[in-house]
Amino acid sequence: MHHNRITLRLQRDEKLLIAYYMPEFPVSGATLPVLEALEESGADIIELGMPFSDPIGDGPVIQDAAHTAIKNGVTIKRLLELVRIARQGEGCRKITAPILLMGYCNPIIAYGIDRFLQDAALAGVDGLLIPDFPPEEAALFLQKAKDLGLTVVFLVSPVTPPERIELIDSLSTDFSYCLAVNATTGTSKLSDASTEAAVDEYLKRVRLHARKKFVVGFGIRDRERVEHMWSLADGAVVGTALLQHIAPASTPAESARLAREFWNALR
Repeated sequence: MHHNRITLRLQRDEKLLIAYYMPEFPVSGATLPVLEALEESGADIIELGMPFSDPIGDGPVIQDAAHTAIKNGVTIKRLLELVRIARQGEGCRKITAPILLMGYCNPIIAYGIDRFLQDAALAGVDGLLIPDFPPEEAALFLQKAKDLGLTVVFLVSPVTPPERIELIDSLSTDFSYCLAVNATTGTSKLSDASTEAAVDEYLKRVRLHARKKFVVGFGIRDRERVEHMWSLADGAVVGTALLQHIAPASTPAESARLAREFWNALR
């Protein structure tokens, strides 16, 4: 069993800035250079998307990125191979940042749950975030993941009642992931003042009922919003805005340059 980098990172008790990146986007060969750029620019955890043809929680930017990733050959097997190569430093600087895989149940079930967990741990994955996996049905999966040293993260939403926040908090290994708003990724709802006040109240409610740390994602696009989320939560996740910034790149090197530029501006 490997030492879980997420668990170790959270012990430092600093606010987290988490990057969401879709592998092999916007061009084939971009993954390793972008991972290097994000790590060098100070991404505390890197969340890698597992592309799926029907990503129900994602807005158009991440949906398009997923289709590009699939077109560029990203399967679960290929994604795990990319993580392994990144960890070994084959053709890139050795990536040491914690890596969390985010994706939906179907591809994992098709791959084989036990095989997926074992292969993910062997590749150097640290954690899993599966939005359509009900926490109430997770006991066996959680135990298997824990036995392999993998963190499992569950989602909290603005309509999650207090007792369920407590359940999700108890089941999440190291931290929970709060959706800032009930919307798909990349939402512009956060720019609305009344929504912002509601988000603040909601995150204060989570703080009252969660004993573990929690991070916030969906619609966080700039330094100002990151700092605001840090005042209410333990971390902020930025994905859609990163993908939008690197989308114009036509080479892996340009993808990495744009990723570095964007992440440095957030920091």
